[in-house]
Amino acid sequence: MPPQSDRALLRRDNVLFGLCVILSAVMLLRPDVGERVTGAIRGSVLRPFLWMQAWSEAGRTSRAAFDRIRTERDSAAHAAQFLPSLRTENQRLRALLGLGARVRVPYVAAEVLHQAVPTDGRTILLSAGARAGVKQFDPVVGADGLLGVVRVVEAERSIAMTWTHPEFRASAYTIPGSVFGVIAPALQLTGSEHLLQLRGVAIRDSVPVGTLVVTSGLGGVYPQGIPVGTVIGAGNDETGWERIYLVRPAANPQEASQVLILRAPAESLPPGAFGGDSAP
Repeated sequence: MPPQSDRALLRRDNVLFGLCVILSAVMLLRPDVGERVTGAIRGSVLRPFLWMQAWSEAGRTSRAAFDRIRTERDSAAHAAQFLPSLRTENQRLRALLGLGARVRVPYVAAEVLHQAVPTDGRTILLSAGARAGVKQFDPVVGADGLLGVVRVVEAERSIAMTWTHPEFRASAYTIPGSVFGVIAPALQLTGSEHLLQLRGVAIRDSVPVGTLVVTSGLGGVYPQGIPVGTVIGAGNDETGWERIYLVRPAANPQEASQVLILRAPAESLPPGAFGGDSAP
């Protein structure tokens, strides 16, 4: 086929240009005709391209919705993991606030700053120190009972010796009744559960299982009536001149997060400060 001349190509371009001008003028003068033409083009020639565009837009929207749903699910799962601990902490804070309202002796509220050290549990680091009025030998109590006593005081912090420390001792007696003894950690026992011992009980006295043990106030360090724990059984006495009873502690230092430091030593706490059963 012979190639077309430049004049023939120019003539064809002019014809196409003229047709475009005529179609443009018709569409401007008759918008309805232009809409029908463009609609016909969209329904025939451009139909596959429009379908691909709609499918691409739907896929992009679906991916965005999937990413949003996955993010919301991950956030909900992350929040649900902390829900039990938050509920437990809320209950402890409510109990501690109720205890502070019942105790009518000066106290300082403090947070327990846990540290991952070998002696963790035997001593706890508290967020209140000398500037808050904390002194050495101030009792440390939680919402459930006795935790320990302040041993070292710094300007902004203090270190408390808990009842798990080998040197911990406290004078105590049973409720109800008048059986006195000395509370000390049960060091000879093995196992994951830390227990206490009520030592120095007279041979003639017996303490049934389930009896509440509270501080007696003797010695001037621990106020009277702070719950220490509950008797769970009798221990072994090698000397034979005293009775020893195992006591399950009322408060666990490793689980404590907020505490009260009783600032001024008092002979006794007001009746009912730690519950009706703790009053002598």
